[in-house]
Amino acid sequence: MNDNKIHMYGADWCPDCRRAKHFFQKNNIDYVWHDTDSNPEAAEFVRQANHGERIIPTIIFPDGSMLVEPSNAELSAKFGRNA
Repeated sequence: MNDNKIHMYGADWCPDCRRAKHFFQKNNIDYVWHDTDSNPEAAEFVRQANHGERIIPTIIFPDGSMLVEPSNAELSAKFGRNA
């Protein structure tokens, strides 16, 4: 994925996904949402990226790096912000 966008894979029922979405919205950071419940390809991507595990949110950044179930502090550090 090399399209200069942040891609977040997750599900609406997931509290960590809701927290990460809130972090992005609060900080005016654009991202593309991929619902792993309604999109089988998104669910498979998550399993492949996490060695067979369905761990969400899985967030892919334009530089190719990935954060899995990141805390707000980890997200803040990624963007050079205070948590």
